Amino acid sequence: MKYLILCAGLLLAACAPLPPTGQMGPVAEPIRLEFPAMRSFAAQSPGTRLRPNSEIIRDFSDLTFRLESGRALPFFTRFETPVSVRVNGNAPQHMVNDLEGLLARLRNEAGISIASTQAGDANIVVELVSPSQLRRIAPGAACFVVPRVRSWSELRRERNSAVIDWTTLRTRERAAIFMPDSATPQEMRDCLHEELAQALGPLNDLYRLPDSVFNDDNMHGVLTDFDMLILRVTYAPELRSGMTQAEVMALLPRILARLHPGGERTGGQEVRPTTRDWIDAVETALGGNASNTIRRQEAARAVAIGQARGWTGARAGFAQYAFGRLQISNDPGLALGAFNAAANAYRNDPNMRIHAAHVDVQLAAFALIARDADRVLALTGPAITIARQHENAALLSLLMMFRAEALDLQGRTDEAMALRLDSLGWGLYGFGSREEVVARLNEIASLPRLPS
Repeated sequence: MKYLILCAGLLLAACAPLPPTGQMGPVAEPIRLEFPAMRSFAAQSPGTRLRPNSEIIRDFSDLTFRLESGRALPFFTRFETPVSVRVNGNAPQHMVNDLEGLLARLRNEAGISIASTQAGDANIVVELVSPSQLRRIAPGAACFVVPRVRSWSELRRERNSAVIDWTTLRTRERAAIFMPDSATPQEMRDCLHEELAQALGPLNDLYRLPDSVFNDDNMHGVLTDFDMLILRVTYAPELRSGMTQAEVMALLPRILARLHPGGERTGGQEVRPTTRDWIDAVETALGGNASNTIRRQEAARAVAIGQARGWTGARAGFAQYAFGRLQISNDPGLALGAFNAAANAYRNDPNMRIHAAHVDVQLAAFALIARDADRVLALTGPAITIARQHENAALLSLLMMFRAEALDLQGRTDEAMALRLDSLGWGLYGFGSREEVVARLNEIASLPRLPS
């Protein structure tokens, strides 16, 4: 299940820090531009660096034999026949294109026999429903997957029955993915990647993972090399549905030695499990029901829990990132400190470059307010490359917009306008409409500036 994340992980001007009264610079005029066509990606792997097989075996076990709720799964399950995927009803062409690109990646990178179909008896269906319908079934979820049903109406009939309980499966034959019909192109694509991967394989998410969509921090939007390896292992011929955890674990070392020989090395790290108190604190901080004060307190509690337990990496960075986001309009100094701490946590691991890029867009806002054009350019240059590699159009567009403002500060107006125009097509994919893209442009252009 993909969860809604605060402000979609992106900075909005409404969240931006303000300088002391009387230190505002002039407010920029609203920007009006001619829009190019919507841009999209070529559906390629973002190329994360795979870790030692000892770590991957541990991760496979935790992803495959436990649900996100913590409930254990008694049996290993997968589809035992070629998999067909159908979209119920009308879907925008960009979603159809992204689905075909994803299916091609699953065939080529994960070795899964999977293809789209128009037949009514498809193994997996994808259906768009209204956000209000989605909230009634799964509040807080951006999209989700359930077993054994083929339509929204069938889900409504079976929602309180064991039919949609993953723990009752011995093999997989049918599943359905539901997502909001109002989602942006990027949100639809991200939902397809995570939910189709979960329909096929792992049903759990782990906050500790630095290199996977199977992590509720939502930093990775598209399936990574790690995710494709996990799916290749899931569909290895040595395994079959109905196996116990012990039976699967006995075979994993040999399977991974064959599929990932480069991982046959020492150096795997021991990682402590993520405890329920930390997860609860993070979910409250990110949720929409609690007050802002409670959310800030819970984000601070998540930071404190992780520090007390000596956690580093993805969990430490994400707790600081969430705390910083919630402090932007309350205490900009605390927000900046949290973002710097998150950046330090993320920059130690090449698998978390996309995480660092999410932080960089926040740091770029502070630098732009301080009129530090060099700092904005230093932050956004590498981050733009990373956002492009990881196919995050919304982040890519924002980084371009911030970089254009810095170029304007340096008097490089032609370069700034060219970059701003390039950001528009990516913004359409990331934010969904011209109005949303223009709103981001005008918000960034109107950020207050400290006097030079």
